[in-house]
Amino acid sequence: MPAEAWLALGFLGQACFFSRFLVQWLASERAGRSVVPRAFWYLSIAGGAIVLTYAIWRRDPVFILGQSVGLLVYARNLTLLRREDRRPSA
Repeated sequence: MPAEAWLALGFLGQACFFSRFLVQWLASERAGRSVVPRAFWYLSIAGGAIVLTYAIWRRDPVFILGQSVGLLVYARNLTLLRREDRRPSA
């Protein structure tokens, strides 16, 4: 893949990653309190995975490590949310 395409992929990952903050901000404004919607975690995974792919292509160990650990945290939060959804409500 040409370098320009990799650069575009990197920017796409950053845009996806940034959009999670907009989603969180809008959800919090609607609720009138700080909330973290499920979409935040999905956007985190999508953006993190894309940026990780770009970092691997760049062979950048700092971004590779950071995004790899981040992906684990994002996936864990989604797992916890799914577990919470399965609990019977009181």
